[in-house]
Amino acid sequence: MSLGFLAKLLPPPENKFYQHFENGAEVCELSSQLFYQIVHSDLTEREEYLIHAKTYKRRAVEAMEGSLSLLNASFVTPIDREDIQLISSYLYKSTKVILKACVNLRIYKIDSYNDIVKKQAEILIKSAEELRTIISMLKNGAPLKDVTACNYRIKDIENRGDEILFTATEEIFSGKYDALYVLKLRDIYKGIENALDICSVISDLIVNIALKHS
Repeated sequence: MSLGFLAKLLPPPENKFYQHFENGAEVCELSSQLFYQIVHSDLTEREEYLIHAKTYKRRAVEAMEGSLSLLNASFVTPIDREDIQLISSYLYKSTKVILKACVNLRIYKIDSYNDIVKKQAEILIKSAEELRTIISMLKNGAPLKDVTACNYRIKDIENRGDEILFTATEEIFSGKYDALYVLKLRDIYKGIENALDICSVISDLIVNIALKHS
């Protein structure tokens, strides 16, 4: 029997999977902060901020690939294999969606951003902060009631995002804007709403894991 096969039968180093999750959640939060900085900046500052986008994307890829590589090398895992794959993939997707929105802010060349985009930026940061919290709870085996309470907070943020999107959609189709501007704003609005939805999906996954292990 090879040593490689024996290694697969043993549990991976303690908290190794969770460290990859935390890295993924951290870069998601950093990306949300980047979006906030860009929408509160002027045109001369945006190129400097966007330098960080490539770094964050690379870190997100590294977190996902690190987790999935460890998964492929392990027979024994602390939680179900499919849960590890889903959390890793969704964490990467959340950062990717946010960074795409950041890049679109530059591509669309909008001089200044309205209060709706700024409100989205604020709640996106709150959602990313709560995501890091619930990932940490998963790592530390927090009580189910605490995990559920954090999940409720993330759901509340997502619902607030839905309300903002509804108001934003009404406003951009009010007839005050030309068609091209409407398309630009709608794409930005939907991008951030998608990121909020993904954070909620990850939160639900973690609640389900906590339920299975409670």
